[in-house]
Amino acid sequence: MACMAAMCKDNEKYQTLESCALRSLAKQLQFYKPPTHLYEDAGKSDHIAEPVAGTTDQGSFFKSREKRAAVLVCIFEGHEGELRVILTKRSMKLFSHPGDVALPGGKMEEGDADDSATALREAMEEIGLDPALVKVVATLEPFISGHLIKVVPVVGVLGRVEDFKPLLNPDEVDAVFDAPLETFLKEDIHRYEQREWRGWKYMSHLFDFESAQGDFLIGGLTASILIRAASIVYQQLPFFFSDLPDFQHLQRSLDIAA
Repeated sequence: MACMAAMCKDNEKYQTLESCALRSLAKQLQFYKPPTHLYEDAGKSDHIAEPVAGTTDQGSFFKSREKRAAVLVCIFEGHEGELRVILTKRSMKLFSHPGDVALPGGKMEEGDADDSATALREAMEEIGLDPALVKVVATLEPFISGHLIKVVPVVGVLGRVEDFKPLLNPDEVDAVFDAPLETFLKEDIHRYEQREWRGWKYMSHLFDFESAQGDFLIGGLTASILIRAASIVYQQLPFFFSDLPDFQHLQRSLDIAA
């Protein structure tokens, strides 16, 4: 983050952020423009989805993508100046994905003004993160979940992490922890698993993350969003590669073909 620190200058819009690195990050991300269409850059991918032997249903599942949710990619500065992101471990009481690692977030509700409002409300409900502590700096392009819900990552910066006093909703969250954002570009703890979705093969990203807060397996949609967020923040591609598409590239390929 040395280059960000060097770029850091006072800016009235971000004066409430005490960290030079966070101010620089906020100013960098304010210029980020997500693709105008979910699959706008599908043609740029080298991955071509090929079906597994058997039949596939390519016509019906696209209709369900009107369902919308948002997650909060909440970034703060660690003790050594590194950028870190807040994550949760979903409650074992939940019917859907119990025990999985996730970003704070959930489905959009009628009273939510936009994706940012959804992400901030859910973070407050799940882990007690006061929306007033978070400055939203960017909205990324939507992702597609395994249940075909459109999930919008909202990037926010937490200027004073010491003011965040986690208050977990035990019905939704078993634990809250944080990880270095740059981790999701490195291959040190990254691995792949080959999976299949409706007759199509794809690979799933997995990160075996160990910390003083516990050991966590970070995968699926959460891993894909964090890889994308880290790539944008650090302006570089991850150091790992697979011959198979990941789930997001698979969805893009299918949308192009539909």
